[in-house]
Amino acid sequence: MEIATNRKAFRDYAVLDKIEAGIALVGTEVKSIRLGLVNLQAAYAKVENAEVFLYDLDIQPYERASHEQHVAKRKRKLLLHAREISKLFNEIAVKGRALIPLRLYWKKGHVKVELGIGKGKASHDKREDLKKKAVQRDTNRELARYKGR
Repeated sequence: MEIATNRKAFRDYAVLDKIEAGIALVGTEVKSIRLGLVNLQAAYAKVENAEVFLYDLDIQPYERASHEQHVAKRKRKLLLHAREISKLFNEIAVKGRALIPLRLYWKKGHVKVELGIGKGKASHDKREDLKKKAVQRDTNRELARYKGR
């Protein structure tokens, strides 16, 4: 089940590859995620010391927590195998590539993050994508109108 998506990521980056990762969370973060108090828009990931961390994932505090509360934008560890981490490190070592979270979702009761290896798009590439979407939309509209006769 989908929790949150990073729609800006698909606009700003050409996603070359995707990988699934677990995320280390505390109890109040999980409860906040269940309530939908999460924002993925500004988040990004980095490989540091053979570990992958997720930065700027905004999980709002859980209001009904008793005494211990989590920090909203703390650094969170992503759970990956060593060979996956080395693969990611080699992929993002290429200039112009970044590790971006694409979506947050539930899988068998656990929160998972889909990471994308993205290459930044130039503004003219973004305009091309918008033109292609407009042409596709017009084509689909005409086909639907034609079939409706």
